[in-house]
Amino acid sequence: MKQTFALDFSHRAVIPYAHDYRHGEHEHWHTHPCDQLIHTLSGVIRVETQQGIWIVPPGRGVWIPAQVSHALRIDGEVQARGVFVEPLARADLPVVCQVVRVSDLLRALILNALELPQTYQAGSRAERIYELILDEIRLMNTLPFCLPEPTSARLKQLCDAVRRDPAGEWTLENAARQVSMSGRTLSRHFYQQTGLQFSEWLRRARLLAALTRLAQGEPVTQVALECGYANPSAFSAMFRRVMGVPPGDYFTS
Repeated sequence: MKQTFALDFSHRAVIPYAHDYRHGEHEHWHTHPCDQLIHTLSGVIRVETQQGIWIVPPGRGVWIPAQVSHALRIDGEVQARGVFVEPLARADLPVVCQVVRVSDLLRALILNALELPQTYQAGSRAERIYELILDEIRLMNTLPFCLPEPTSARLKQLCDAVRRDPAGEWTLENAARQVSMSGRTLSRHFYQQTGLQFSEWLRRARLLAALTRLAQGEPVTQVALECGYANPSAFSAMFRRVMGVPPGDYFTS
């Protein structure tokens, strides 16, 4: 059942919040009448919408526009800090769901805003902090931690099979046989429905599966092999290239 949350924006256009989740928790399908930024200090949040799946690793954030129905799944012990934003606060806020890079300044502003009063005077420090939060949100960089969902039933089944078994031999030809298509036909339909080539979608699916399992404390070698990488060295090189640090350091830094 979908739920809708009511928030009071009569005193301010930005409402900061803090919430800690335990591993394995879920938030069922719901919507907000406002935009939402969730920033994770630890753990991994999986955000599901009708358009796709977003994986939010530690230190990153996810932007969820107003009225987008979504569900959350928690992997690891998650410390979430974020803001709800009145949709008309700025005309140029993001309009699609996306995983984003949260700057050190934006993180500090959110944490500081948690201590601010609900009402404040025009021109006050509190007003300037809230306005600067909106400025920083406009500058957030999008990160490739999304798995777009195809629209056709056959391609949905294929994507579900990949997520269940990311270590499988998912060449284009093998995937095409799963859905009774030629490789060329699958490639064309997959790109039309997701905006990604199948190989890029597979690479993302494997990385996001690995992030989820690393957040649960599984060994790097086991995660690498069970998420479809030829060896731990290949996985570590890919992880460092995308995330900026080795996998063994990411969840302890």
